[in-house]
Amino acid sequence: MIESAQSTQQSILQAGKKEFLAKGFQAASLRNIVKEAGVTTGAFYGYYKSKEELFDALVAQPYQTMMAQYIKAQQTFAALPPKEQLLSMGDISGECMNWIVEYMYEQQDAFKLLLCCAEGTRYEQFIHQMAEIEVTYTHQFMNVLSQLGQPVREIDSQLEHILISGMFAAFFEIIIHDMPKEQATKYIKELREFYTAGWMKVMGL
Repeated sequence: MIESAQSTQQSILQAGKKEFLAKGFQAASLRNIVKEAGVTTGAFYGYYKSKEELFDALVAQPYQTMMAQYIKAQQTFAALPPKEQLLSMGDISGECMNWIVEYMYEQQDAFKLLLCCAEGTRYEQFIHQMAEIEVTYTHQFMNVLSQLGQPVREIDSQLEHILISGMFAAFFEIIIHDMPKEQATKYIKELREFYTAGWMKVMGL
């Protein structure tokens, strides 16, 4: 009985993933999902209260795991002594980005859903949320540089937002366009080098 219930739930999850990937959350049809899963609508509601809850079941854990790792990297860098922050600029974030690439390819369908199919869900501001976190910690780092007596150019807030949002948009292209992992690894290395040099130039370092 337990095995049957698990099999039914997996069928619903697989059918939901297929429908969401094909049409996006908003256009996805619950009728199509239950038909594909081979269950009744009543049976579906025995597992999930709504289409939203089904989408959440497919992406919540990968989203939370990735965001936790990203925030941890930011906090780890911010906790370094000021001089070490200056010397290791980009190192911890680079390691984090490499970890995220590995993790996204382990959970590729979930991140495809998050990045391409989440409009209308609580995840639709996914990239914006990461950009806002990056802005906060960038400001902290700039304050540290000022404390060290390191001249830092004042960055226009709109330009700052554009640069950070653009960085994340470029980063996630590897999933959006189904880039092979080997190619993605090389792409991210070059992207990191580009943005590290760019930020140093903009900040006057």
